[in-house]
Order: sequence, then structure tokens, then C-alpha cells
Amino acid sequence: RPTSAFAMAIALAAGGMLTATAIEAPAYAQRDKKKKKDKEEQAEYSKEFLAAYQPISEIQKQDAPDYAQAKSLIPAMLATVKSDDEKNAAGGMMFNLANDMGDDELQLQGIAMMIESGKLDAATQGQLSFAAYQTYREMNDVANARASLENAIAANYSFNATMTDGSTQQFGPDRMRWLISDLYFDEGNYAEGLSYLTGLIEARKAEGGVVPETWVRQGLAQAYENNLTRDAVKYAAYLVESYPSDVAWGDAVIITLNGNNYENPEVLDLLRLSRRTGVYNDQRVLSEYVEVLDPRRYPGEVVAVIDEGFASGVADKTDPYLIETRREAAGRISGDKADLPNLARDARSASADVKTLVVAGDTFLSYDQPAEAEEFYAKALTKAGVETPMVLTRLGIAQYDQGKYAEAIETFGKVEGARRDLANLWAIHAAQKGAM
Repeated sequence: RPTSAFAMAIALAAGGMLTATAIEAPAYAQRDKKKKKDKEEQAEYSKEFLAAYQPISEIQKQDAPDYAQAKSLIPAMLATVKSDDEKNAAGGMMFNLANDMGDDELQLQGIAMMIESGKLDAATQGQLSFAAYQTYREMNDVANARASLENAIAANYSFNATMTDGSTQQFGPDRMRWLISDLYFDEGNYAEGLSYLTGLIEARKAEGGVVPETWVRQGLAQAYENNLTRDAVKYAAYLVESYPSDVAWGDAVIITLNGNNYENPEVLDLLRLSRRTGVYNDQRVLSEYVEVLDPRRYPGEVVAVIDEGFASGVADKTDPYLIETRREAAGRISGDKADLPNLARDARSASADVKTLVVAGDTFLSYDQPAEAEEFYAKALTKAGVETPMVLTRLGIAQYDQGKYAEAIETFGKVEGARRDLANLWAIHAAQKGAM
């Protein structure tokens, strides 16, 4: 794949030719003196430096410059460099000459000298650092390309980048951090690149800042395409947390499903989230939901899910499996509902065991009676032998269904083990519902 999805045209302020006159106020170091209260300090150069510098400048001004001759004079000029002003001017001369000649090594040497001089303002230092990154990148010198980007970031450099489609985008430190991750990925260092991005994302979340979408999508794409399932699950959650959409939620459920060795109970509770988000990637997801529900166990939920699928257009109304499953489930609902009062009575008795309480919670949850389900799940959690992660998950769902989003988030946060990923998605969605 291409190294970068954009093409940038950088017009460096230092790109203008440095002449003997310009040496007193180089183009990249000019200031608007009218805005200064004090007169800008004049740069000073020794006679020896000027004597070595000016012949190179004169060659550059010619209609047909002899660049090879100009370059041959560089060592003599460098031998006269003593002050920071001279270092800055010599670096600028080398940079300009390198641009004319297409000499990458000379360009990088010139940039290094200008930065080392300490005479550049932050914007110009960032600009030159980014130019160095581009050159190092073309040379496949990844370590120095990364270091140059870090220098540009430290200078808080930003500019308008021209994209491949002709549009322009503001390109600042956050996009440069994305480029650093790209350097890892281009070398095949996927784990390191994802670790770098994860550190950035977690730090930005901790400080309450906005996580750039480019970071999240970069991480998700790299993790998914390279079969790093645990990272893919993490980045799918980052995406729905920061940039939720129907597509993002549909993908997050499937990525989480595929990234874990879930048994039917876990699959069921994850696909229940699909129902609450109103998003199924396609009919196969809904059909799997129906299958793990089982019309003999949760007939009411089976009918509700199928009917919602038919109404939304997600499910094909002529699908034989869904038609037959719905028919079987519908035939069981009446008898099932008739037994609900007895089930509730047994669950509320002092002698109710954990199995009775969980069955009661599951049944009432499946019939969209979350208050009763919450009651029975909460009681089940006080009993020995309870399957805590599952019951906590379903307690959280019951609270979610009642609009108790803060309580649901707290409950989902207690889920540990294999269910942690699915509970995290539920908590994210509960937070978004609570913010509406």
C-alpha cells in the first residue's frame, strides 16, 4: 500500500536563495520590524566566512549555475563557520543548493546545521524538521524519519496539506503522530505501531481530550487486516466510543464476536446489544441471534426479534427458517407467560436457590420485563455458586432496559473474564444513551 494517503507540497520559508545581501536577514529569519518594540539584533559574520560564502552565492545567481563547482566550495565555507549566525547561514546555503541539485544528503546536512544553530523560530524549525522527515522517508531511514517527526511535533508545527483528491487539510502534531505509527506499520512492526497508538489514545482519554479519528481507524485497520484479534476488539471499542455510527456498532459487535471464543450465552448477550442499537450487519447476524435464543427457551424474545427484523427490512419475510422458528416460538408464548407468576413467586421465596433466581431473571428479561429481571439477578448474586460474570452482564442489561444507565455502567464495569469485552461495549452504549 502507499506509504501515505496524501500528497503534500511544502513551500519552505527557507527555500529562497540566500544572497550576499540576504545573509544579513535571511528569508527564513525575517521579521516584521514594525511589530517589534525593539530593533531586531543584526546577525554578524566574520570576513573569513563571507569570503567563503559569497562565491557559492554568486554561482547560484548565474543563469546556468555550475552546481558541482558550488558544492565543491562547501567544505571551505564550513571550515570558516564559528558563530551560530554563520552556522545558520551556511545551513541555509546548503539547503538551497541541495534543493537545486536534488541532493538529499546535502539537504539534510543543511537542515541539521540550521536547527543546531538555535537561530530558528519554532515554526521554521518545525517546517524544516518535517522536510527532513520527508527526505528520510524517501531514503527509507525510518529511525531518523521518526526522530524528525518528533522534532516537528515538539515545535507544534502545522500546515495545510494538499491531499491526493486536491483538497486541503490542516496537518498538525496529531496527524504527525499518525505518520509515526505509519512508519511502524510500513516496516511490519504491527505490535509496536499499535502499542504506540494505544498509548496516545489512552493518554488523550485520560486528559479528557478528543481522540483523533485517524488514530482509531488506523489502529483498527492494521489490527483487523493483520489478524491481531485482541487489538481489533480494543480498537472497535475505541471507534464506537469516540465515533459511533450504525456501521461502527455493527462492525464492533462482529469483531468482538470473532475475537473471542464465546459460547452461546456470551453470544446471546452480545447480540442482544445489536438489538438495542438497532443494527445488524445482515440477516445472518439476526438469524444467529434467533438460533442462540432457541424458541423453546425464550419464545417471546424470538418472536420479538424476528418481527423487528421483518419490520426493519433486515430479515427476509420469506425466509423458511425464520418463518418456521417464529411459528414454533409463537405457539409457546401463551403457556410460557401463564407460568410467569408462579416463577416469580418461587424466585421471591426465602428458599429460592441460585438456579431458580437466574432462570427467573432470564425469563423476565426475555419478555421485556427488566424490573423483575433486575430483582432476581441482584438476589442471585448473593447466592453461592452463582456464575457472576453472566449474571452481572444480564443485571446490567436489565438496568439498561429501564433507563438506569449510570447503574448499568457501574454493573458492566464489574464484569471480568471472557465477558469483559462484551460488557465494555454495553457500557459504552449505556453511556451514550445516558448522554442523550
